[in-house]
Amino acid sequence: MKILFYDTKSYDKESFQDTLKDYQDITIEYTKSDLDPRTAALAEGFDAVCAFVSSDIGTRTMEILHEKGITLLLMRCAGFNNVDLDTAGKYGIRVMRVPGYSPEAVAEHAMALALASNRRLYKAYNKVRENDFSLSGLMGFNFYQKTAGIIGTGKIGAAMCRICRGFGMKVIAFDVYQNESLKDFVEYVSLERLLSDSDVISLHCPLMDSTYHLINIDTIRQMKDGVILVNTSRGALVKTDDLIEGIRMHKFAGVGLDVYEEETNNVFEDRSDEILEHSTTARLLSFPNVMITSHQGFFTREALGAIAATTLRNAMDYAEGKESPNDVKVG
Repeated sequence: MKILFYDTKSYDKESFQDTLKDYQDITIEYTKSDLDPRTAALAEGFDAVCAFVSSDIGTRTMEILHEKGITLLLMRCAGFNNVDLDTAGKYGIRVMRVPGYSPEAVAEHAMALALASNRRLYKAYNKVRENDFSLSGLMGFNFYQKTAGIIGTGKIGAAMCRICRGFGMKVIAFDVYQNESLKDFVEYVSLERLLSDSDVISLHCPLMDSTYHLINIDTIRQMKDGVILVNTSRGALVKTDDLIEGIRMHKFAGVGLDVYEEETNNVFEDRSDEILEHSTTARLLSFPNVMITSHQGFFTREALGAIAATTLRNAMDYAEGKESPNDVKVG
């Protein structure tokens, strides 16, 4: 099987090449170009393509992939809302994903953002670098015996629940489906109660029609004053303009974001200074209580290895005609 690997970064190639040793029947060609209607034609002569959550895999991209003989789309991520599944089904293109690669990696980063926002670590670091050891502007609050509200309790959300429990926090959660493994220490509540009772709110739900702009001015107004909001899931769960309004209302003690609405693979990649000047992400960076990282929640050695292993296993399941729990329903 020949796979064209789009949007290659050095760490992607390293982890996949290391894992590829166990898959003698698979060859991979790497390109730095991301998958979109302009680059889909590069897939001619390949059996499958490998793409990321930032790729543009809409109708036209799917049509071109079909024209070039592609029958398998490997998503090296959990999300697939950027894929036109109806067109994939129409052309018989199988779509497979990596539903869980290292939930602890993302959950640990979420807690790191919460802690850094609360204790103003970025501001403290910069002050000390300037030989300013004063404590002005660095006040935070204990997480111990505070309430953590976790929205979404799949693998990553469940890992975040366990971390919060380890900090001695009361953990409440909102999800359509309750995770039985958490029943001993997590109380499931309504979204309204979670928003009003939580001192720290962390988002771990998928992006769907029902969750698009879940955090907006109405839900922000329901939150406690001085709440910490963390999003390591999908950028469009939060309506950025409303988040900015909430920050100006002094609703938040801190905001930690690893994802953002404008994100491609890197919101700052290939963007002019003029565009950046007016982007909502740049506006968020102007606030001293906002910490933004570059979608690095998944970025650990363990997670990259798991992504490579699952993606290549998906490819072999396809080649061997096997069903897989990692199939995405198309059509």
